[in-house]
Amino acid sequence: MRHRKGFNHLGRTSSHRKAMLSNMACSLIMHKRITTTIAKAKALRAYVEPLITRSKDDSTHARRMVFSSLQNKEAVSELFREVAVKVGDRPGGYTRILKMGNRMGDNADMCLIELVDYNESLLGKEDSKQKSSRRRRTARKKSDKPEIAAADTVAAEPAPAEEIPVSETPEETLPEETEPTDTGSMKAETETVKVVAGTEDSSPSAETEEPLAEDGDEEKKEDS
Repeated sequence: MRHRKGFNHLGRTSSHRKAMLSNMACSLIMHKRITTTIAKAKALRAYVEPLITRSKDDSTHARRMVFSSLQNKEAVSELFREVAVKVGDRPGGYTRILKMGNRMGDNADMCLIELVDYNESLLGKEDSKQKSSRRRRTARKKSDKPEIAAADTVAAEPAPAEEIPVSETPEETLPEETEPTDTGSMKAETETVKVVAGTEDSSPSAETEEPLAEDGDEEKKEDS
């Protein structure tokens, strides 16, 4: 029966229970998380959290009081140098208990007890949530940047305006397209020149033949 029991004795004597909790507290401080039964984890939480609160005051008296409970210099130095700085802004609740199911063999309820500020996975999720909100803000800034870029492009558009006469150059080259008509006229002129040249070539032959005919006629006339 559980009459007048203010806490769980864990089936051990007082000295055994204190030594076990001291050893588990040192392991939790050094490794930041340990696996144990739910009953031991609840007893350890009530044992180690007052020590963490005391470590916020880094004084000789506080170190001696914590050392009297832990009996481990390395754990005391780790608690005052690392853990106390990490949990300095937290008012309490330094540990977290995560259930892991039952243990094979005796079917005991197992759990994982850890220091809250050292869970990298959960802290990473919180950072990702904060980053998501920041990304939304940066997305708004990025939405503003294209407008600035558009304004810059509008301001830079007068340079292409100077190149507009280049697009008009094909209209200026229209007379070049009419050159085939000129070439046709040139061909017609060359043909006329050839015709004239043909007439000129034929005319001298006619002229040469006419004097011969005249000479023959004159000779016939003389003979007559």
